[in-house]
Amino acid sequence: MAETIHPFYESHRGAMEAAMRHRLDIAETMLCKILRPSDVGGIKREVMDEFGIVLAQMPYVGGVASRMSDFFMRLIGFMAISRVLRRHGVPPSVIGDVERETYKAQLLTVPEAERLAAGRQFMSSENQAFLREQAERSHQEQFPDDFVYDFIEPGPGDSFEFGINYKACGFCKFAARHGDKDILPNICGLDFDAYATRGIHLERTQTLAGGASHCDFRFSRLPPD
Repeated sequence: MAETIHPFYESHRGAMEAAMRHRLDIAETMLCKILRPSDVGGIKREVMDEFGIVLAQMPYVGGVASRMSDFFMRLIGFMAISRVLRRHGVPPSVIGDVERETYKAQLLTVPEAERLAAGRQFMSSENQAFLREQAERSHQEQFPDDFVYDFIEPGPGDSFEFGINYKACGFCKFAARHGDKDILPNICGLDFDAYATRGIHLERTQTLAGGASHCDFRFSRLPPD
């Protein structure tokens, strides 16, 4: 375990901890159903303590220059939740259910107009150009714990607008280093709601965590309700 938190993450620590406390407050009802209600308060405190450990373990992957820094900051806290619930005997599949429902509920606290605007920005031609540039940069492997990926253009007959093939995953590397491989799929399971709440359909048939050669993300717009 690293002794200190990287300065980039330290500068965002307050916001990350606030998001974690909000997440745990949302999860409390679900936690009371799978654990003794009298234990839940202590478990929430245990998760926040574990989150401090996770923050110190987080690899630096370029800060504001890398889009993947945001992925780490938004999702790495689920490793802390998974570790603590695992120690309390909760099966990984149940942990995954709790985390997906919690994350979806947290995402839905953002106003719909704001979420859909973020989705339109993600699907925009400007962002696709940015993703192409970031994908090319990822192959330089400047940071060994970062993601490596390719931008995928649709071919004839494809229904998606664009795709990303992740050849190396920062979360997989983190999990392998810190003994979290059994709870790693819980992180993968968060992606679908993360995009759906922004009006984006994600199709994915395989993951690195599941033993595939790459994760095949394919994006298209969800039809309006």
